[in-house]
Amino acid sequence: MTATETGMNPSTADFEALLNESFETHDVLEGQVVKGIVTAIEKDLAVIDVGLKVEGRVALKEFGAKAKDGSLNVGDEVEVYVDRIENAMGEAVLSRDKARREESWSRLEEKFEANEKVEGIIFNQVKGGFTVDLDGAVAFLPRSQVDIRPIRDVSPLMNTPQPFQILKMDRRRGNIVVSRRTILEESRAEQRSEIVQNLEEGQVVEGVVKNVTDYGAFVDLGGIDGLLHVTDMAWRRVNHPSEILQIGQTVKVQIIRVNQETHRISLGMKQLESDPWDAIESRYPEGARVKGRVTNITDYGAFVELEPGIEGLIHVSEMSWTKKNVHPGKIVSTSQEVDVQVLEVDPAKRRISLGLKQTLDNPWDAFAAAHPAGTKVSGEVKNTTEFGLFIGLDGDVDGMVHLSDLDWNRPGEEAIQEYNKGDMVDAVVLDVDVEKERISLGIKQLGGDPVGEAADSGALRKGAVVTCEVTDVKDGGLEVKLADTDITSFIKRSDLSRDRDEQRPERFSVGQKVDARVTQFDRKTRRVTVSIKALEIAEEKEAVAQYGSTDSGASLGDILGAALKQREGE
Repeated sequence: MTATETGMNPSTADFEALLNESFETHDVLEGQVVKGIVTAIEKDLAVIDVGLKVEGRVALKEFGAKAKDGSLNVGDEVEVYVDRIENAMGEAVLSRDKARREESWSRLEEKFEANEKVEGIIFNQVKGGFTVDLDGAVAFLPRSQVDIRPIRDVSPLMNTPQPFQILKMDRRRGNIVVSRRTILEESRAEQRSEIVQNLEEGQVVEGVVKNVTDYGAFVDLGGIDGLLHVTDMAWRRVNHPSEILQIGQTVKVQIIRVNQETHRISLGMKQLESDPWDAIESRYPEGARVKGRVTNITDYGAFVELEPGIEGLIHVSEMSWTKKNVHPGKIVSTSQEVDVQVLEVDPAKRRISLGLKQTLDNPWDAFAAAHPAGTKVSGEVKNTTEFGLFIGLDGDVDGMVHLSDLDWNRPGEEAIQEYNKGDMVDAVVLDVDVEKERISLGIKQLGGDPVGEAADSGALRKGAVVTCEVTDVKDGGLEVKLADTDITSFIKRSDLSRDRDEQRPERFSVGQKVDARVTQFDRKTRRVTVSIKALEIAEEKEAVAQYGSTDSGASLGDILGAALKQREGE
């Protein structure tokens, strides 16, 4: 439809069309990056025509190096960001910096989506990290993402172009987070993988000691670290890796194991030397006496170095003939030279058992030779236990007196109360067991055995008549002691008389002497049982046998009366 058809004046219609076109152009250009032509350079400003009815001005410093070296000229085509079409002065508001940022953001987003590296320059330090210029866009580099290991001085890295990995982008907020560490780790992983693939078990390589710990050392093999464990440094005992290695030292090592998946490498130094355990049995036959140096002392024994790389163990039980419950450190000391005897060699387990006491005279043999059974000895009471006394003897050996060998007549539990630690006592050697290292002693054997002597003489045989002295009167019977001995016994109430009416303990008194018959004697338990009743019955039978039976015309009363008269006459 033409201006004539609408009834409008042509000039009015043209103006409206131009105005609408101007608004549409404004809407399209604002907030975008467009190309413009430099029409003039005024002092520190560049006048740029972006195809509008008005021109815009941009500070020369926004053009960076181009403006500094004077290579920006009238007629050059440049990209700028259109902030607004007109400002208060009737000009377009343009920005070269924003144009660069918009361009950079678009390019960075593409790289972020493709997970590609970007190049940037660390140019400032801020709280928690650093700022990085990514060709116009400013990104944040957290301090933890600068390097694989924490570094104190970052100045050598600043103002130097280097690769970064974008971790996070938020265009609306204008936030970009980058990492330098990720790039280094990827590079390191590729390098490690390549190095590991070229390593083989058994291969001998050179490396530099990077770190020393209590359990070993880490050796740099040219981009990848291997662990040299302390047990693989030398055939001999190494208390701490610092005895052999120092940081920065170049060492020759052998690859023991390589894990292609975890990239863990185990190294060894001792494997480059001959194994001292080869033909060990020929050099150290069982029974041989050799010299060595104590290298380590534990609760269970002492380790002795026989030669570099060869150690044997003196178990605590093989250290002394007499010191049984003593810590090995009280018998030997570290670095002490000792004579030892080889007890056992196990090449498979790489173990040598040694004995220290075997190089010394056995005091048990010496004691047995000098003190046969029956020998009288003297010693100090070392200890009292629930089963006897331990007595210290010549040769630093101990003998034991069992409770049963303390006293002939009293229980051992009662007799041991008389002895105290430190008392000097006499005893008799009963037995010496060299193999078990035991010496049996007896104290009661110093004196005669009254029970044994009485038994040997027949005085305590069953049926024998003994004279007893009453020592105590009790409701249940009498406690008596056999005359002229220390042998005691107890006569029960029922054994006091064959007559029931006379079985009364109170008719006897302490000190009174009575005759009784031995009814039982156990030599092992030393128990003697006597009975007055048994004696009366035996006498009755004897009288009957002597005077005849009742068939002879004499009554039983007559026979017993005659027997009693005869006894009284005796």
